[in-house]
Amino acid sequence: MPEGGGRADASFQGRIHRIFLGPHGVRAGWRALNSIFLWIVFSAILTAALVAIPAIRSWTYTQNLLIMTPSLLFFGDGIAAVAVILAVLAMARWEQHSFWHYGLPLNRDSIKRLAQGLFLGLAMVSALMGLIAAAHGFSIQTQAPAGWDAARYGLFYALGFMMLAFFEEFSFRGYLQETLASEAGFWPAAVVLSILFAAIHLDNPGETAFGVMMAACFSLLAAFSLRRTGGIWLAIGMHLAWDWGLTYLYSVPDSGISAVGHLMKSSLHGSRWITGGPAGPEGSVFAFVVLAITAVAIHLLFPAKQKSL
Repeated sequence: MPEGGGRADASFQGRIHRIFLGPHGVRAGWRALNSIFLWIVFSAILTAALVAIPAIRSWTYTQNLLIMTPSLLFFGDGIAAVAVILAVLAMARWEQHSFWHYGLPLNRDSIKRLAQGLFLGLAMVSALMGLIAAAHGFSIQTQAPAGWDAARYGLFYALGFMMLAFFEEFSFRGYLQETLASEAGFWPAAVVLSILFAAIHLDNPGETAFGVMMAACFSLLAAFSLRRTGGIWLAIGMHLAWDWGLTYLYSVPDSGISAVGHLMKSSLHGSRWITGGPAGPEGSVFAFVVLAITAVAIHLLFPAKQKSL
């Protein structure tokens, strides 16, 4: 009896060991969950600290969360970006890695990759709106703000979307991608994270099935850019320029969210499959065409590095 019980205990302990520990220590899934938990904790602390300030608390009562403004981007995505930095700093210390290890290489190409991403993102969104306009689904009436107001909104939206792009790319294509890929492999991790990335868009007002699918495809494109360039700087630039271009430059809904302070008075009209319906151009069939063309461009511009034998 004691011997059999000992073997059962050893077998049980072995199963527990395999669930939580792998050849490289704590398994990737548990580390990923721990980072998400830390992000939630840090986000809650930062939000509570800011809302404790009377002026900010009063300001939050006046905000319509269904309408995007630069101040809402600063508040929400600023907190999210700082929280993910703190969470990854904690995880990096635990895992004995540099903070920059998770998709953020700091070298002479970093700024260049970010600039290339900005150019590529603007080209993508301009091509998308051009295709929709060619199909008689988009038109511009007049410029909305003028002079300093236009420049101010443009700058503030750029800064706000920089926070958003950094938060989402560093979360999904930075720490989580690096961590899950260490056990599951690069593309299995990228597919899982793309599904999760699309899922967080489900709560957006006006979001559609095509819009959610487009978010998943954009996530895979960002992962592809990470694979080819070795970092997320290109993806951050693309993400920033894409959101800024839709929201401010072309003044259309972005993931179903409308904004104030955009550059133009523009309108979408026509078939839903052309315009994207309530989701905006991200739900257009042309969005998938643009993503496919961009994938080819990344393939040609950033060839895969040949492994030495």
